[in-house]
Amino acid sequence: MKAYERLLKYVTFDTTSDENAPEDRCPSTDNQKLLAKALVEEMKALGISDAEMDKDGYVYGTLPANCGEKTPVIGLIAHMDTSPSAKGADINARIVKNYDGGDILLNKERNIVLSPAEFGSLVDYKGKDLIVTDGTTLLGADDKAGIAEILTAVEQLQNSGIKHGKIAVAFTPDEEIGRGADRFDVKRFGADFAYTVDGGKLGEIEYENFNAASAVVTVNGVNIHPGDAKNRMKNAQLMAIEFNSMLPPNEIPSCTEGYEGFHHLCHMEGDEEKAVLHYIIRDHDMDKFTEKKARFEKIAVYLNEKYGKNTVELNLKDSYYNMKEKISLHMHIIDRVKKAMRDAGVEPEIVPIRGGTDGARLSFMGLPCPNLSTGGHNFHGRFEYIPVQAMDSMVEVIINILKAF
Repeated sequence: MKAYERLLKYVTFDTTSDENAPEDRCPSTDNQKLLAKALVEEMKALGISDAEMDKDGYVYGTLPANCGEKTPVIGLIAHMDTSPSAKGADINARIVKNYDGGDILLNKERNIVLSPAEFGSLVDYKGKDLIVTDGTTLLGADDKAGIAEILTAVEQLQNSGIKHGKIAVAFTPDEEIGRGADRFDVKRFGADFAYTVDGGKLGEIEYENFNAASAVVTVNGVNIHPGDAKNRMKNAQLMAIEFNSMLPPNEIPSCTEGYEGFHHLCHMEGDEEKAVLHYIIRDHDMDKFTEKKARFEKIAVYLNEKYGKNTVELNLKDSYYNMKEKISLHMHIIDRVKKAMRDAGVEPEIVPIRGGTDGARLSFMGLPCPNLSTGGHNFHGRFEYIPVQAMDSMVEVIINILKAF
């Protein structure tokens, strides 16, 4: 079976994760286990006889070595859930054969168009076969393409007789809501090092990610009838606006790129009595990351001095850290994938992740785990697409990684 055929099968499963689910619930949505069960059966059919799903919906399995020499145990990881940022149910995927380089009409009834004028990456795929949606849902190539590429590589290894060492495979739930590594059993997985196959454009290798934190700012006000409010009302909404105004206006996602960090206001709600601001804080550099968090603390102190004790409550929580600190001790695993890509005719490109990945936390859990491309584009949205040929190339890359050499 080809990788794209597997992807088209997997996207029929609605595996949207739920960021509002209690943290003691894993996976956050029961539907993820339906795909997990199907994957276990498929893995067993491919020769991964010990494939199983644990009580939390994590799928594990190993393919025994078929070579006599001692080789490292290489792990491959992808996640089963899709982002709650866009609808992930009732996905109508189709293949645009031999893309002509122009606009793609995704949905005639709603006049939804995927256009290179808006998504410039399309110009690189003229003549290729593109898997797209009908413009009303995401596709789910993030990260079902990764699953498809991993299992297709395993199948081709089995059929070809290529010599390889022991291979560990795992598929995780809830990566999109930051919980994918929460209950990952590194010891049970048993790999010396691993790769998440969860990236974008073909050829990208990612082993630098943001240091990340969340910040919840709760502002407590005093509500008085506006007709009798002079010198008495403390409007929590206005104080919340004041808090945000004291943050550097150019350190936001729309003003930053590459290695530049940011703070991002994700959600806000409130009234005169109480207002709550939800932020994420990101920076590749640990010192700058620490400075950004300290700024939040200083603003909270200042506003409490100005308006009274406990006016502003700040809850800062670190989420994950830059895996470069751990991967830099094991650069042979990056050299290995560079060679694997070049042997497949793919030019490797080292790029920093402006986000996070399961691999970041796993690296700090003792499993060095950089992230590799899937070939997809426009993840988390209705204009997501992936070239069939990019998926085929990634299968070849994975096989090259796993070869005993």
